[in-house]
Amino acid sequence: MTSHWPRARLHVVTGKGGTGKSTVAAALALALASHGKQVLLCEVEGRQGIARMFDVDPLPYAERRIATGLRDPQGAGSVHALSIDPEAALLEYLAMYYRLGRAGRALEKFGVVEFATTIAPGVRDVLLTGKVYEAVQRNSRNRGAVEYDAVVLDAPPTGRIAQFLGVSDEVAGLAKVGPVKKQADQMMSLFRSPRTAVHLVTVLEEMPVQETADGIAELRRHGMPVGGVVVNQVRPRDVSDDDLALALRGRLDKDALGRELELAGVKPTKVLLDGLASEARDHAERRALEDAQREVVGALDVPVAELGRLPGGVDLGALYELAADLRGQGFA
Repeated sequence: MTSHWPRARLHVVTGKGGTGKSTVAAALALALASHGKQVLLCEVEGRQGIARMFDVDPLPYAERRIATGLRDPQGAGSVHALSIDPEAALLEYLAMYYRLGRAGRALEKFGVVEFATTIAPGVRDVLLTGKVYEAVQRNSRNRGAVEYDAVVLDAPPTGRIAQFLGVSDEVAGLAKVGPVKKQADQMMSLFRSPRTAVHLVTVLEEMPVQETADGIAELRRHGMPVGGVVVNQVRPRDVSDDDLALALRGRLDKDALGRELELAGVKPTKVLLDGLASEARDHAERRALEDAQREVVGALDVPVAELGRLPGGVDLGALYELAADLRGQGFA
Protein backbone atom coordinates (compact mmCIF):
# COMPACT_ATOMS: atom_id res chain seq x y z
CA MET A 1 0.00 0.00 0.00
CA THR A 2 1.33 3.44 -0.92
CA SER A 3 1.74 6.15 1.69
CA HIS A 4 -1.11 8.53 2.48
CA TRP A 5 1.48 11.36 2.57
CA PRO A 6 3.85 10.91 -0.39
CA ARG A 7 5.10 14.52 -0.18
CA ALA A 8 5.79 14.57 3.57
CA ARG A 9 9.41 14.78 4.71
CA LEU A 10 8.69 15.67 8.32
CA HIS A 11 6.50 13.32 10.36
CA VAL A 12 5.60 14.73 13.78
CA VAL A 13 4.27 12.15 16.27
CA THR A 14 2.33 13.33 19.30
CA GLY A 15 -0.15 11.82 21.73
CA LYS A 16 -1.42 11.85 25.29
CA GLY A 17 1.02 10.48 27.85
CA GLY A 18 0.79 6.72 28.19
CA THR A 19 -0.46 6.04 24.66
CA GLY A 20 2.96 4.93 23.38
CA LYS A 21 3.79 7.83 21.08
CA SER A 22 7.56 7.24 21.39
CA THR A 23 7.10 3.59 20.40
CA VAL A 24 5.00 4.62 17.40
CA ALA A 25 7.57 7.25 16.37
CA ALA A 26 10.34 4.64 16.46
CA ALA A 27 8.28 2.14 14.48
CA LEU A 28 7.37 4.82 11.92
CA ALA A 29 11.04 5.66 11.43
CA LEU A 30 11.82 1.98 10.74
CA ALA A 31 8.88 1.79 8.33
CA LEU A 32 9.97 4.90 6.43
CA ALA A 33 13.56 3.62 6.20
CA SER A 34 12.70 1.17 3.44
CA HIS A 35 13.34 1.46 -0.29
CA GLY A 36 16.91 2.43 0.64
CA LYS A 37 15.82 5.67 2.33
CA GLN A 38 17.69 7.51 5.07
CA VAL A 39 15.58 8.57 8.06
CA LEU A 40 16.37 10.68 11.13
CA LEU A 41 14.46 9.97 14.36
CA CYS A 42 14.54 12.93 16.78
CA GLU A 43 13.49 13.29 20.40
CA VAL A 44 13.18 16.60 22.25
CA GLU A 45 12.14 15.71 25.79
CA GLY A 46 15.53 14.56 27.08
CA ARG A 47 14.35 11.15 28.29
CA GLN A 48 16.69 9.05 26.09
CA GLY A 49 13.70 6.94 25.08
CA ILE A 50 15.20 6.17 21.67
CA ALA A 51 18.37 4.73 23.22
CA ARG A 52 16.34 2.45 25.48
CA MET A 53 14.06 1.17 22.72
CA PHE A 54 16.93 0.45 20.33
CA ASP A 55 19.23 -0.81 23.12
CA VAL A 56 22.06 1.58 22.30
CA ASP A 57 24.17 3.93 24.41
CA PRO A 58 22.60 7.27 25.46
CA LEU A 59 22.49 9.61 22.50
CA PRO A 60 24.77 12.66 22.41
CA TYR A 61 23.83 15.83 20.56
CA ALA A 62 24.96 14.25 17.31
CA GLU A 63 23.26 12.22 14.61
CA ARG A 64 24.06 8.54 15.04
CA ARG A 65 23.07 5.53 12.95
CA ILE A 66 21.15 3.11 15.19
CA ALA A 67 19.26 0.63 12.98
CA THR A 68 18.52 -0.74 9.54
CA GLY A 69 15.06 -0.06 8.17
CA LEU A 70 12.50 -2.56 6.93
CA ARG A 71 13.82 -4.69 4.11
CA ASP A 72 12.08 -4.81 0.75
CA PRO A 73 13.05 -5.63 -2.87
CA GLN A 74 14.68 -2.19 -3.21
CA GLY A 75 16.83 -2.74 -0.14
CA ALA A 76 16.70 -1.36 3.38
CA GLY A 77 17.65 2.14 4.38
CA SER A 78 19.02 3.36 7.70
CA VAL A 79 17.63 5.01 10.79
CA HIS A 80 19.75 7.67 12.45
CA ALA A 81 18.83 9.21 15.80
CA LEU A 82 19.31 12.53 17.52
CA SER A 83 18.43 13.70 21.03
CA ILE A 84 18.05 17.48 20.68
CA ASP A 85 19.32 19.60 23.55
CA PRO A 86 18.25 23.29 23.51
CA GLU A 87 21.60 24.59 24.76
CA ALA A 88 23.58 22.66 22.16
CA ALA A 89 21.06 23.72 19.51
CA LEU A 90 21.54 27.39 20.38
CA LEU A 91 25.33 27.14 20.25
CA GLU A 92 25.12 25.34 16.91
CA TYR A 93 22.73 28.02 15.62
CA LEU A 94 25.08 30.81 16.69
CA ALA A 95 28.07 29.09 15.09
CA MET A 96 26.20 28.34 11.85
CA TYR A 97 24.40 31.66 11.31
CA TYR A 98 26.56 34.16 13.20
CA ARG A 99 29.99 32.48 12.96
CA LEU A 100 30.62 32.97 16.67
CA GLY A 101 32.65 29.78 17.11
CA ARG A 102 34.69 30.14 20.32
CA ALA A 103 32.62 33.13 21.36
CA GLY A 104 29.54 30.92 21.31
CA ARG A 105 31.21 28.42 23.64
CA ALA A 106 32.17 31.30 25.91
CA LEU A 107 28.51 32.30 26.09
CA GLU A 108 27.72 28.83 27.41
CA LYS A 109 30.18 29.33 30.30
CA PHE A 110 28.49 32.59 31.25
CA GLY A 111 25.08 30.90 31.36
CA VAL A 112 23.61 32.96 28.52
CA VAL A 113 21.68 29.96 27.19
CA GLU A 114 19.98 29.32 30.52
CA PHE A 115 19.29 33.03 30.89
CA ALA A 116 17.70 33.30 27.46
CA THR A 117 15.44 30.29 27.90
CA THR A 118 14.41 31.44 31.39
CA ILE A 119 13.34 34.98 30.52
CA ALA A 120 11.67 33.81 27.31
CA PRO A 121 10.52 30.18 27.75
CA GLY A 122 9.25 30.05 24.17
CA VAL A 123 12.85 30.30 22.98
CA ARG A 124 13.42 26.70 24.07
CA ASP A 125 10.79 25.36 21.66
CA VAL A 126 12.10 27.62 18.90
CA LEU A 127 15.57 26.13 19.34
CA LEU A 128 14.26 22.55 19.33
CA THR A 129 12.05 23.00 16.28
CA GLY A 130 14.82 24.97 14.59
CA LYS A 131 17.11 21.97 14.72
CA VAL A 132 14.36 19.75 13.31
CA TYR A 133 13.86 22.26 10.49
CA GLU A 134 17.59 22.23 9.76
CA ALA A 135 17.58 18.43 9.53
CA VAL A 136 14.73 18.52 7.01
CA GLN A 137 16.04 21.51 5.06
CA ARG A 138 19.78 20.93 4.95
CA ASN A 139 21.82 23.76 3.46
CA SER A 140 25.40 24.63 2.61
CA ARG A 141 26.11 25.88 6.13
CA ASN A 142 26.02 22.29 7.44
CA ARG A 143 28.60 20.76 5.16
CA GLY A 144 29.02 17.02 5.07
CA ALA A 145 25.78 16.32 6.97
CA VAL A 146 23.57 13.41 5.93
CA GLU A 147 20.66 14.46 3.74
CA TYR A 148 17.57 12.60 4.93
CA ASP A 149 14.60 11.43 2.92
CA ALA A 150 12.41 11.79 6.01
CA VAL A 151 12.63 13.08 9.58
CA VAL A 152 10.44 11.66 12.37
CA LEU A 153 9.98 13.82 15.46
CA ASP A 154 8.93 12.27 18.77
CA ALA A 155 7.18 15.46 19.84
CA PRO A 156 5.69 16.76 23.12
CA PRO A 157 2.20 15.57 24.15
CA THR A 158 -0.94 16.55 22.27
CA GLY A 159 -1.86 19.35 24.66
CA ARG A 160 1.35 21.24 23.74
CA ILE A 161 1.83 20.33 20.12
CA ALA A 162 0.26 23.38 18.44
CA GLN A 163 2.18 25.76 20.70
CA PHE A 164 5.38 23.75 20.18
CA LEU A 165 5.13 24.00 16.40
CA GLY A 166 3.87 27.60 16.44
CA VAL A 167 7.32 29.15 16.36
CA SER A 168 6.21 32.31 14.55
CA ASP A 169 4.03 33.28 17.53
CA GLU A 170 6.90 32.68 19.95
CA VAL A 171 9.34 34.70 17.86
CA ALA A 172 6.90 37.57 17.29
CA GLY A 173 7.55 38.94 20.75
CA LEU A 174 11.31 38.55 20.43
CA ALA A 175 12.27 39.63 16.92
CA LYS A 176 10.34 41.69 14.39
CA VAL A 177 13.03 41.60 11.68
CA GLY A 178 16.39 40.02 11.00
CA PRO A 179 17.67 36.45 10.57
CA VAL A 180 15.79 35.04 13.59
CA LYS A 181 12.44 36.28 12.24
CA LYS A 182 13.35 35.11 8.73
CA GLN A 183 14.21 31.61 9.92
CA ALA A 184 11.01 31.42 11.99
CA ASP A 185 8.96 32.31 8.92
CA GLN A 186 10.77 29.62 6.91
CA MET A 187 10.08 27.07 9.64
CA MET A 188 6.38 27.90 9.69
CA SER A 189 6.32 27.59 5.92
CA LEU A 190 7.52 23.99 6.35
CA PHE A 191 5.26 23.16 9.31
CA ARG A 192 2.15 24.37 7.46
CA SER A 193 2.93 22.68 4.15
CA PRO A 194 2.22 19.19 2.71
CA ARG A 195 5.87 18.38 3.48
CA THR A 196 4.79 17.97 7.12
CA ALA A 197 2.30 15.50 8.61
CA VAL A 198 1.34 15.59 12.29
CA HIS A 199 0.24 12.15 13.48
CA LEU A 200 -1.62 11.59 16.74
CA VAL A 201 -1.38 8.43 18.85
CA THR A 202 -4.25 7.27 21.04
CA VAL A 203 -5.68 4.22 22.77
CA LEU A 204 -9.33 3.21 22.76
CA GLU A 205 -10.26 5.06 25.94
CA GLU A 206 -12.47 8.12 26.30
CA MET A 207 -9.91 10.66 27.57
CA PRO A 208 -7.12 9.93 25.04
CA VAL A 209 -9.60 9.83 22.17
CA GLN A 210 -11.15 13.15 23.24
CA GLU A 211 -7.70 14.71 23.55
CA THR A 212 -6.90 13.43 20.06
CA ALA A 213 -10.06 15.01 18.66
CA ASP A 214 -9.27 18.29 20.45
CA GLY A 215 -5.68 18.16 19.19
CA ILE A 216 -6.80 17.71 15.59
CA ALA A 217 -9.20 20.64 15.91
CA GLU A 218 -6.47 22.86 17.38
CA LEU A 219 -3.93 21.89 14.71
CA ARG A 220 -6.45 22.72 12.02
CA ARG A 221 -7.20 26.09 13.63
CA HIS A 222 -3.49 26.89 13.41
CA GLY A 223 -3.30 25.78 9.79
CA MET A 224 -1.06 22.79 10.48
CA PRO A 225 -1.36 19.63 8.38
CA VAL A 226 -2.94 16.77 10.29
CA GLY A 227 -1.63 13.38 9.22
CA GLY A 228 -3.31 10.31 10.65
CA VAL A 229 -4.34 8.71 13.93
CA VAL A 230 -2.57 5.62 15.22
CA VAL A 231 -4.72 3.58 17.59
CA ASN A 232 -2.17 1.82 19.75
CA GLN A 233 -2.31 -1.15 22.13
CA VAL A 234 -5.41 -2.68 20.51
CA ARG A 235 -6.57 -5.86 22.24
CA PRO A 236 -6.89 -9.05 20.15
CA ARG A 237 -10.41 -9.99 19.08
CA ASP A 238 -10.32 -13.60 20.31
CA VAL A 239 -14.02 -13.80 21.26
CA SER A 240 -16.72 -13.80 18.59
CA ASP A 241 -19.24 -10.97 18.47
CA ASP A 242 -22.09 -13.42 19.18
CA ASP A 243 -20.41 -14.72 22.34
CA LEU A 244 -19.63 -11.17 23.44
CA ALA A 245 -23.28 -10.23 23.06
CA LEU A 246 -24.34 -13.21 25.19
CA ALA A 247 -21.72 -12.43 27.83
CA LEU A 248 -22.81 -8.80 27.99
CA ARG A 249 -26.39 -9.91 28.72
CA GLY A 250 -25.25 -12.53 31.25
CA ARG A 251 -26.56 -15.35 29.05
CA LEU A 252 -23.33 -17.18 28.25
CA ASP A 253 -23.94 -20.95 27.86
CA LYS A 254 -22.14 -22.32 30.92
CA ASP A 255 -22.88 -25.93 29.93
CA ALA A 256 -21.09 -25.45 26.61
CA LEU A 257 -18.25 -23.68 28.42
CA GLY A 258 -17.98 -26.64 30.82
CA ARG A 259 -17.72 -29.07 27.93
CA GLU A 260 -14.92 -27.01 26.39
CA LEU A 261 -13.08 -27.08 29.71
CA GLU A 262 -13.43 -30.85 29.95
CA LEU A 263 -11.98 -31.23 26.46
CA ALA A 264 -9.01 -29.19 27.67
CA GLY A 265 -8.58 -31.45 30.69
CA VAL A 266 -9.97 -28.97 33.25
CA LYS A 267 -12.70 -29.92 35.73
CA PRO A 268 -15.59 -27.42 35.33
CA THR A 269 -16.70 -26.52 38.86
CA LYS A 270 -19.53 -24.06 39.53
CA VAL A 271 -17.12 -21.54 41.07
CA LEU A 272 -14.88 -21.74 38.02
CA LEU A 273 -17.75 -21.38 35.57
CA ASP A 274 -19.26 -18.45 37.46
CA GLY A 275 -15.85 -16.73 37.58
CA LEU A 276 -15.27 -17.21 33.87
CA ALA A 277 -18.75 -15.89 33.05
CA SER A 278 -18.07 -12.80 35.18
CA GLU A 279 -14.73 -12.20 33.46
CA ALA A 280 -16.40 -12.66 30.08
CA ARG A 281 -18.97 -10.00 30.98
CA ASP A 282 -16.21 -7.59 32.04
CA HIS A 283 -14.37 -8.27 28.78
CA ALA A 284 -17.55 -7.72 26.76
CA GLU A 285 -18.18 -4.40 28.50
CA ARG A 286 -14.60 -3.33 27.79
CA ARG A 287 -14.94 -4.29 24.13
CA ALA A 288 -18.20 -2.36 23.85
CA LEU A 289 -16.49 0.76 25.23
CA GLU A 290 -13.57 0.29 22.82
CA ASP A 291 -15.90 -0.13 19.85
CA ALA A 292 -17.68 3.10 20.81
CA GLN A 293 -14.35 4.96 20.90
CA ARG A 294 -13.34 3.35 17.61
CA GLU A 295 -16.43 4.93 16.04
CA VAL A 296 -15.37 8.33 17.41
CA VAL A 297 -11.90 7.90 15.90
CA GLY A 298 -13.42 6.82 12.59
CA ALA A 299 -15.44 10.03 12.45
CA LEU A 300 -12.32 12.25 12.66
CA ASP A 301 -11.95 12.16 8.87
CA VAL A 302 -8.25 11.20 8.82
CA PRO A 303 -6.42 7.97 7.92
CA VAL A 304 -6.35 5.52 10.84
CA ALA A 305 -3.98 2.67 11.64
CA GLU A 306 -4.34 0.13 14.44
CA LEU A 307 -1.42 -1.49 16.25
CA GLY A 308 -1.84 -4.51 18.50
CA ARG A 309 -0.93 -4.70 22.17
CA LEU A 310 2.56 -6.08 22.79
CA PRO A 311 2.25 -8.61 25.64
CA GLY A 312 6.02 -9.10 25.75
CA GLY A 313 6.86 -5.39 25.91
CA VAL A 314 8.77 -3.25 23.42
CA ASP A 315 12.04 -4.52 22.01
CA LEU A 316 13.68 -4.13 18.61
CA GLY A 317 11.90 -7.16 17.17
CA ALA A 318 8.53 -5.77 18.28
CA LEU A 319 9.37 -2.40 16.72
CA TYR A 320 9.97 -4.08 13.35
CA GLU A 321 6.59 -5.83 13.63
CA LEU A 322 4.86 -2.53 14.36
CA ALA A 323 6.79 -0.91 11.49
CA ALA A 324 5.49 -3.53 9.06
CA ASP A 325 1.95 -2.94 10.32
CA LEU A 326 2.28 0.83 9.82
CA ARG A 327 3.65 0.44 6.31
CA GLY A 328 0.91 -2.05 5.45
CA GLN A 329 -1.70 0.50 6.54
CA GLY A 330 -0.32 3.33 4.43
CA PHE A 331 1.65 5.25 7.06
CA ALA A 332 4.98 4.83 5.26
